[in-house]
Amino acid sequence: MGMGSLPGGGRNLRGRGRIGAPPISEINVTPMVDVMLVLLIVFMVAAPLMTMGVPITLPKTDAQAMPIERKPITVTVAADGTLSIDGEPVGMDRLVASVSALAVEGTDERLYVRGDATAAYGAIMEVMGALSAAGYGQIGLITDRKEAP
Repeated sequence: MGMGSLPGGGRNLRGRGRIGAPPISEINVTPMVDVMLVLLIVFMVAAPLMTMGVPITLPKTDAQAMPIERKPITVTVAADGTLSIDGEPVGMDRLVASVSALAVEGTDERLYVRGDATAAYGAIMEVMGALSAAGYGQIGLITDRKEAP
C-alpha cells in the first residue's frame, strides 16, 4: 500500500472513479416542455368556457337592427370648382351646414374630399379649411392609384 494513495484506490462508494463523468452542464428541457404542453391543453379547454358566460334569455324588441357600416360623407370638388356632397350640389356658403346635417357623430365624423385632378389647388384647400374651421378634424383626401409602369 502506497503512502500517497487514498483508501479504496481512488474510487467512491459506488465503484465509479472520481475522474470519470464530468458534471452535467446543460439544462434538461424535457420537464419544461412537458409542463408547457399541459398548460397549453388547460388553456385550450378553458378558453371556450370563458366566452360562454352566464346563460340568459335576451328580451324581444320591435326596434330595427343598428347599421354596422354607413356610407362616409364625401365632398366632391369638380374641375370647374363646383361642390357636391354625396352627389347633391351645394354652394360654398352652405357646405358646413349641409355636412353638419349629415354628420351623425358631430364633428368626430370622418369626411372625405374628392378633388378633380384638374381642379384648382386653392378650391380644394378652401373646402378643407372651411371644414377644419367648423371643427371637423378627420378629413381625408381620395385619390386613384397610379398604374404600375
